[in-house]
Amino acid sequence: MSGDLSQLAEHMAQQLRNTLAPTMLDVIDESGAHAGHAGANGTGFGTHFRVRIASPLFEGKTRVARHRLVYDALQDFIAQGVHAIAIETL
Repeated sequence: MSGDLSQLAEHMAQQLRNTLAPTMLDVIDESGAHAGHAGANGTGFGTHFRVRIASPLFEGKTRVARHRLVYDALQDFIAQGVHAIAIETL
C-alpha cells in the first residue's frame, strides 16, 4: 500500500473511534481479495473493507441497528468510493 490508500483504513478507524467510542476495533482492507469484482478499482486497495467492532453504544440494539450505526459513521467514505464494508459487531 502507498500514499492515501494506505491511510484510508486508519482514517476510517479514526472516524469510528470518534463516533462510536469502540472498546475493540479492527479495520482491514480486503480489496486485494476482490480484484475483478464489482467496485474494485484495479489497485487492490481502498474499496472493500472488513470492520470488527465492539462498542458500548451497541448495547440493547439489534444487529441491524448496530450495523446502521457503523454505516452512518462511515457514510463519507462510502460517498468517496468505498464499495463494500463487511461488518462484524461484538
